Order: sequence, then structure tokens, then C-alpha cells
Amino acid sequence: MMCSFIAEFDWSQVWTRGTIETALRITVLVTVGFPLLVFASSIAGRASKKRVSAQGSMLIRKGILYLGSIIIILAILYQLKFKFTALLGAAGIAGIAIGFASQTSFSNIISGLFLICEMPFQVGDIIKVGTSKGTILSVDLLSVKLRTFDNQYIRIPNEVLIKSEVTNITRFPIRRVDIRIGVAYKENVNKVRQVLLEIAYMHPLCLDEPEPMVRFTGFGDSALEFMFAVWCVKADYLQLNNEIMEQIKERFDSEGIEIPFPHRTLYAGSATQPFPVRIVQEEQAGLDS
Repeated sequence: MMCSFIAEFDWSQVWTRGTIETALRITVLVTVGFPLLVFASSIAGRASKKRVSAQGSMLIRKGILYLGSIIIILAILYQLKFKFTALLGAAGIAGIAIGFASQTSFSNIISGLFLICEMPFQVGDIIKVGTSKGTILSVDLLSVKLRTFDNQYIRIPNEVLIKSEVTNITRFPIRRVDIRIGVAYKENVNKVRQVLLEIAYMHPLCLDEPEPMVRFTGFGDSALEFMFAVWCVKADYLQLNNEIMEQIKERFDSEGIEIPFPHRTLYAGSATQPFPVRIVQEEQAGLDS
């Protein structure tokens, strides 16, 4: 009976000329419009990289993609003879309900707009937020994405970034490498300073301006403490930090400068003789018998 109903149904009333044309237009919008939109946004993002920052290029690409998608969707609804007055009414009611249910999301969006306008960091910068440190992959309206140095993915909500202390490690073109060093109390302070400065001036990655600095910071429990600071281009930070540590160890060994390990020495006074040590093997043997 169902087969006879399908056979007797007048399909010409459904697949009219206008309906077929509408279906073709929608098909063209979907199959051609979206690929062209993705291609155009990609071309715009690549072209803008030469004039704006990586973050600005990403915003331009996403803006074109989102705006074009909205236009294509509205065009499809128009072809379907959709009543936009009903859509606006439903959107208003849904907007109120969603607004109460997603206050955190709106807070992140507002925070994201502040971050985009203020630009405390950009894509490619290395930032530290709390215990998280990594390279910025993207700055979006809801969150900031990071990739840590051990290749982990971290998503930080924008509201957290607005309320927290954020350290932009690579904001400026040069960085300072701070190395804390301890030498034995018997060593000559001027000689240690001279050796460290020679290491800095001979290393090709160390900048002459600002000048390297050696500061005598204090008297430690087991060593004289120094802070050795050299400047470099931010891209050379890790390489310089590793190489100059190795050179300090090699140079100190060749100069006979001792890097002490923690130890304790007991003194009863500045002019007191060392404590006497007496072997009591015989007395111990008498007690055992």
C-alpha cells in the first residue's frame, strides 16, 4: 500500500522549478562559498603578516572567516524564505537565557577584548602565568593557548589572565642571563671578577652593551657569593646560558679557583687551636675485657 501511495504521489508539486533553483543555489553556497571563504581568509592572513604582527594576522584571518560564514548562513536562510523577524525574536529570548547561563563566558569575552586592545603579549611570545610557562599559540576571545617547553598544550581563560600577574619573558629584544656563583673563602675576589669578565668578553653571544656585570653579593655559609650577569639577544638565551656555565667550570678549574660544596667548620675563637683528637683504642679494649 505504501508503494502504491509513493507511485501515485504527484512529485511535480514538490520539485517545482523554483524549488530546484533554490536547492541549486544553496548547494553552490555550501560547496563553493565555504571553500572560497577559507581560501580568502588564508590568503589575507599570509598577506597581512608582512605588515602586522602574527597576532594581528591571526585576528584578520579569523575575522574574515567568521564574518563570511555569517553572511553565507544568512544567504542560505534567505533562499529558504526564512522569516528573520521570527529569528530575531527567538534570538532575543535565547540571548537572555544564555546570558544568565554563561556569565563566565561573557566575562572571558570582555577580558579577551581588553587583552587584544592592550596587547601585553602577542603570538610567539613566551609568558609565565602562575606555574605555567610557554609560547603563545593564539589569543582568542575566550582564552589564550600556550605550548610549554615539554610540548604540552595549556588553555588559560582570559579572565584568569586579567586577574593574575603575567610575565612576558620575551617582550624586549634582549635578555639578561643571571648566574649565581659561589667560590671558596680563600679565593681572591678581584681575580674571580677578572676571570668572569674575561669569559663574558670572549663569548661571541654576549653583548658589549649593556656591559657584563659581576657583583659580590655576600658571605654564604660555605662560599663567597657572586652574581654574574651578561646580556644577549633573546633568541640566544638558552644557548648562552648553557655554554657560559660550562666555560665558567672549565676556566675555574684551569685557574685553580675552588667552587666549594656545603660544609661546616667548628671554631671556638679566632686564636683557638684546633680541637685535640685522642685515640682511645686501649681504653676501649680494657672495657671490652
